[in-house]
Amino acid sequence: MAAPPGHRLFARYVHTPNSLGYCGPADAAALEAVACGHDADGGIEGLARKFTGAWPYQQLIAELSGVADPLDERVGRAYWTGNELTEQIDGVEFGRLLLARFAPQAAHYWKYLTDGLLDEAAPTHIFHVLGIYPWTRLLNSSTPEAVHVLDSCRIAPATVVGVGPDEVVVREQRLEFDGRLSIGAEQDRSVRYRVPEGKFVGELDRGDLVAIHWDFVCDRLSAEQGERLTYWTRWQCERTNRRL
Repeated sequence: MAAPPGHRLFARYVHTPNSLGYCGPADAAALEAVACGHDADGGIEGLARKFTGAWPYQQLIAELSGVADPLDERVGRAYWTGNELTEQIDGVEFGRLLLARFAPQAAHYWKYLTDGLLDEAAPTHIFHVLGIYPWTRLLNSSTPEAVHVLDSCRIAPATVVGVGPDEVVVREQRLEFDGRLSIGAEQDRSVRYRVPEGKFVGELDRGDLVAIHWDFVCDRLSAEQGERLTYWTRWQCERTNRRL
């Protein structure tokens, strides 16, 4: 039996950072099967609830949009790349409700999670990367890996320009920082697109538009989805730059 579309979408985007140990529960092998389209004991809702970053966003997006299931495909698409639900939600209201949910788990570690973030709040993954994660606070420090971590963690649209057995060459614009965050010039690089269970996006051809997360092809995008993802990335850079 095939995994529900919303379950598969969630698994596609969280699999790679989870496999690297950056987020979510340990021993989440079921994510790989679901990301490749296979069912895993009825889905992954139990696992999804353990992703203390992504789950509160999808839960809150669903509540504010009148959608019953946080793993509904429309909700997942709103969070990861942006869609009509993203545009309909008031960012300030969302930010206040989100920070209230994060407060208990943030404790004294992330003291910056205050109303000062509301100007840049949005129901998107890129807000989580640039606003909630601590790495933008290290951009002006002596921590050279900050830009690399931010660029790896964001979802980036890219065009396939070459296909190999286990990797593809993609053309994408990388995140840059020269006192301000921006999306730089196009460059080519190799990224993975295959796991032992199979491929998340099926066969790829030159010219396909895909989403990259932690150096892995996690999704195939339509032109509209790519445009929305680019829009929200640029929007977030602009808002975050005001704080920086």
